[in-house]
Amino acid sequence: MAYPFQMGLQDATSPIMEELTHFHDHTLMIVFLISSLVLYIISTMLTTKLTHTSTMDAQEVETVWTILPAIILIMIALPSLRILYIMDEINNPSLTVKTMGHQWYWTYEYTDYEDLSFDSYMIPTQELKPGELRLLEVDNRVVLPMEMTIRMLISSEDVLHSWAVPSLGLKTDAIPGRLNQTTLMAMRPGLYYGQCSEICGSNHSFMPIVIESIPLSCFEKWSASMLQ
Repeated sequence: MAYPFQMGLQDATSPIMEELTHFHDHTLMIVFLISSLVLYIISTMLTTKLTHTSTMDAQEVETVWTILPAIILIMIALPSLRILYIMDEINNPSLTVKTMGHQWYWTYEYTDYEDLSFDSYMIPTQELKPGELRLLEVDNRVVLPMEMTIRMLISSEDVLHSWAVPSLGLKTDAIPGRLNQTTLMAMRPGLYYGQCSEICGSNHSFMPIVIESIPLSCFEKWSASMLQ
């Protein structure tokens, strides 16, 4: 969950988000070093009157400033490609949940269970209880077991939506007539908040997502109570 004046990413809850956080730090350090070097060179050129003509015209310098950027780009591209392939892998999911976007709410269907589906609407501000978050709480949370691979099937019935939960590293478009899929695995119990990340209409910012990650034993009790 983000907090006021937060400058960095949310705490990682899934292995994918941990990889994304490490890649962010890796790339940010490269950008910081390049920016520092360029700033030093600019300040040096502005503050000194000395000019080394042999250095400015040397073939070796041109070779270095051609090869070095290529190496830096490779250092960024290889980890990025690795994470992209990891995010696309789906290995024997334990549970499948189908998510449908509507104007302006979400519908969830647990396809491994018979008749287990519900709509998830944002709770209006005037109906919030003490401690609940404005514009983020919903009447029906997505309850999922922790430490298990969950496959999310995401689509839409009207316009473009986007199902996004930052702390899990998830952001998948909900497109009418197309079924996208992604996987998630929450490594610890808790509540994880997200919102529609596609401009889908006038109430775009009023269709939040709340995932409640609980132990498997508690999830079995919850599913049994929902099916009664």
